[in-house]
Amino acid sequence: MDIPTMQYRRAIVPGGTFFFTLVTQGRRPLFADPPTIDCLRAAFRAVKVKHPFRIDAIVIMPDHLHCIWTLPTEDVDHSLRWRLIKTWVTKHWPAPLPVPADQARRARGEQALWQHRYREHVIRDEEDFSRHVDYIHYNPVKHGYVAMAADWPYSSFLRFVEFGLYPRDWACKDAAFAGVGHD
Repeated sequence: MDIPTMQYRRAIVPGGTFFFTLVTQGRRPLFADPPTIDCLRAAFRAVKVKHPFRIDAIVIMPDHLHCIWTLPTEDVDHSLRWRLIKTWVTKHWPAPLPVPADQARRARGEQALWQHRYREHVIRDEEDFSRHVDYIHYNPVKHGYVAMAADWPYSSFLRFVEFGLYPRDWACKDAAFAGVGHD
């Protein structure tokens, strides 16, 4: 019996705002030190030069990242941007690659830093945006890395505090995130 395969289709919303989750291959903690996080940040900067987008919120965890982007009006191509970011990081990785690529990846000339796919969610309205921003900023607490969001250095949380959108001692409960996030 043939099992039908599902074709995955990316959300196409010109000028849309999206929540993304990207995961490292095998959930290895590749972004656990400043040089690797700096590499990822440099990739974002490099790609934004030719393919602009706004990062509304972000958290970089050792084995995954979440962020919200807004694309320019009439632009729909977040896939291109992610491909370029992942490629840039792989080419500029600051240390020897932690695990060699498996045979299938080597045959395609790929490395083993990222899972192939990423997840996206189209942000529907202000409430959806707020819930996803909260989820992003709470993620280091959820995973037990810090007791408070303000203590995680690889997040946009302190930028939100500076703008007066959160108090520095903000705390949240997991229960507020039913149906939000992909980690």
